[in-house]
Amino acid sequence: MGEKDVTEKILEDYNDIFADIVNVLVYDGKEVVKSDKLQNAALYSHYRNDKGRLREQERDVVKYWTEKGMRIVLYGIENQTVPEKRMPVRVFGYEGASYRSQLTDKRVAPVITMVLYFGIDKHWNEPKNLKNVIEVPDELKSYVNDVHINVFEIAWLTEEQISRFTSDFKVVANFFVNKRKNKDYIPDDNTTIKHVDEVLKLLSVMTGDRRYEKLLGESEGVSNMCDVAQRLEDRGIAKGRIQGRAEERNLLSDAIHRLKAGEQAEELIASGIDKETVDVALTCL
Repeated sequence: MGEKDVTEKILEDYNDIFADIVNVLVYDGKEVVKSDKLQNAALYSHYRNDKGRLREQERDVVKYWTEKGMRIVLYGIENQTVPEKRMPVRVFGYEGASYRSQLTDKRVAPVITMVLYFGIDKHWNEPKNLKNVIEVPDELKSYVNDVHINVFEIAWLTEEQISRFTSDFKVVANFFVNKRKNKDYIPDDNTTIKHVDEVLKLLSVMTGDRRYEKLLGESEGVSNMCDVAQRLEDRGIAKGRIQGRAEERNLLSDAIHRLKAGEQAEELIASGIDKETVDVALTCL
């Protein structure tokens, strides 16, 4: 995801969010995976690069779904803001490392990776399987294993799909769908948000709009996106006032300088400086 590291805890880390995403996108809204049955798995794995050096690769979020102490499935979530041509290669590496880590386990759990694509300008237009990324001679194609990635375009989810979410991800999905339809969309969702700071962090990282990040630490009293929109408007008004005062100071300074240089008050007013500013400037001489 690139900028994921700016967040100490991303939204999908929470079990209620993670389970909700899996249940809606994989199981069509059926509550199959319970949040209290999720266990964190290792985010890091290692590989050797072309120079023989040991490198570390990190997943965004990965959790085991367990039942009665048995690991049923290992789910991974990868967040993307832009389509990535080599995503199948990355996913192949992630899943291979996850399977390798289970070599000594009594039971090897299947690994499912979900790529959440938050782009709003275009559909995912890069390959979704490994064989469309690499060049394979025709005589070898039957011997090369293929890997298909599961890409979910959040901004293109249907209203029915969004209605199935029961966590804060409903707010997130609704935001991106509306943002795709209208780039100037002002949040108007009054759904109560449980993890306010984490939602703001995700919106900031995934949209590149740092205004949401700047609200962190000011989220007390914010319970939905309507509140967020109001805070953004208030900050905008306050910024406008500050800029306005700065412009007034610059105008006054210019008026004083010009009067000292010999220009007449009438000339300043004729040039566009208001009479009140000119009068104040005259008192400063």
